[in-house]
Amino acid sequence: MAVTKDDIVARIHEVGFTKKQSVDLVETLIEIIKRNLEKGEDVLVSGFGKFCVKSKKERRGRNPATGDDLTLRGRRVITFKCSGKLRNKINSEAA
Repeated sequence: MAVTKDDIVARIHEVGFTKKQSVDLVETLIEIIKRNLEKGEDVLVSGFGKFCVKSKKERRGRNPATGDDLTLRGRRVITFKCSGKLRNKINSEAA
């Protein structure tokens, strides 16, 4: 089961913030991340990971329905690389 934005807001609310403060805090954080990614800047959250914007070049592709060749235009994608701390925590709990 995925954690939703509402779940995060509820957990922040439990700590002692009002519901409105919790919503505003989460929305502001997400907007900061989105704004920086839109500008092409990486977002590093220490102990969690790094969101990176990567540019993909134009490339050949194929329409799977018809088999026709086509050209996929260049685009930017967002990747996430987790921190070593997070990776170790996940792997130690899985064992």
